[in-house]
Amino acid sequence: MTHVDQRGCDISGATPAALEAYERALAAFQSWRVGAAEHLDAALQEAPAFVMAHVLQAWLLVCSRDPQKVRAAQPVLARATGLPANAGERLHLAALAAALADDYERAKALLGVALLQQPRNAVALQVAHAFDYLTGDAARMGDRVAAVLPAWSSALPGYHAVLAMHAFSLAECADYERARQFAQGALALEPGDARAHHVMAHVFEMTEGAEEGERWLLGHLSGWSVDTVVATHCWWHLALFHLAQGLTARALAVYDQRIRAGRSNQVADLIDAAALLWRIELQGGDSGMRWVELADAWAPHIDDKFCSFTDVHAMLAFVGARDWDRARRLEQVLTTSQRQPTRHGETTRQLGLPASRALIAYGRENDALAIALLASLPDSAHRLGGSHAQRDVLRLTLRRAVERVRRRGRAPRIAHEPKVAHA
Repeated sequence: MTHVDQRGCDISGATPAALEAYERALAAFQSWRVGAAEHLDAALQEAPAFVMAHVLQAWLLVCSRDPQKVRAAQPVLARATGLPANAGERLHLAALAAALADDYERAKALLGVALLQQPRNAVALQVAHAFDYLTGDAARMGDRVAAVLPAWSSALPGYHAVLAMHAFSLAECADYERARQFAQGALALEPGDARAHHVMAHVFEMTEGAEEGERWLLGHLSGWSVDTVVATHCWWHLALFHLAQGLTARALAVYDQRIRAGRSNQVADLIDAAALLWRIELQGGDSGMRWVELADAWAPHIDDKFCSFTDVHAMLAFVGARDWDRARRLEQVLTTSQRQPTRHGETTRQLGLPASRALIAYGRENDALAIALLASLPDSAHRLGGSHAQRDVLRLTLRRAVERVRRRGRAPRIAHEPKVAHA
């Protein structure tokens, strides 16, 4: 049996053929490309006791905003837990159990221990990075990757992914020039690293380089739009560049041809769709009946009770469609959820519910209430998760509400804008 992976980390239960399939899966996972699940199936068919293949299979499900996908990892974890495992693998299993018990902070802490012991533990690094992102913990995200960088080099497979993760962390901490440098370094090693392409889109977005960003994305289509898990989201970034240039019709074309062409029911795709249509309307564009289809797609997630970032985007769709029944139902679910001693309960109480109520108020043109609610969001609003570019939708809504009030001749008095964009 094989006992070490290509980065020198101990593994249990693998054969040479299974390890080869696992490494292909890990490479896809690190580069944000499709095919990881199929390679893991092959690895486990060859070596059913291959612990890290089970672990990565579970993490692919758990790193999601969709509670159904997350719950689907439970039997995967159960199978892996009964296998002989080494110390590093047991840390992964414990972290998976914590995440499935909704204790993301403990999961991150356990992955941190794994990285202290094995700084080239590629799965632990990527998952911890993803959880830092999901919980809006940009500072830890940056520190975590920076701490392991000295243990990596271009001689190791997956080094490009470490550079890309560091680049994204730098972008979220507003160090855009270094983010650009690290993303370009990642692409020099692996032009197919879709995460690095995504970082470049963020750099252009946050430095207001819409024309340059549009040219860059269109000039690198094959790197991010073909067989990647981030294609829809990068099309979303392209649409934002169109909007920044006042090209509303082109943004709507991206929505129709790339964002909703296949009527995806994936939560990440629904988030992009809601955020784009809302921004289009904030700029005076006409979304027509598109909101109705999108609200229908979001309806099954009203009772998710899982992720406040998702809840806010579902509310965007319901308010955009003027579907007040569904908006009310979601508000009622959040009103109940805020009382729960859970991760979702805490974020709902602090952020999800007031933000959702602000969106309802904005949709009903109660701008005074919308402004009051948005302006009162706490400094911890970044804990909604998502990127600066995504959370910016709340700041833009506040700005639009203020403009509407001013046009009516009643200038609002607000102490500050919500800290959602630059927290």
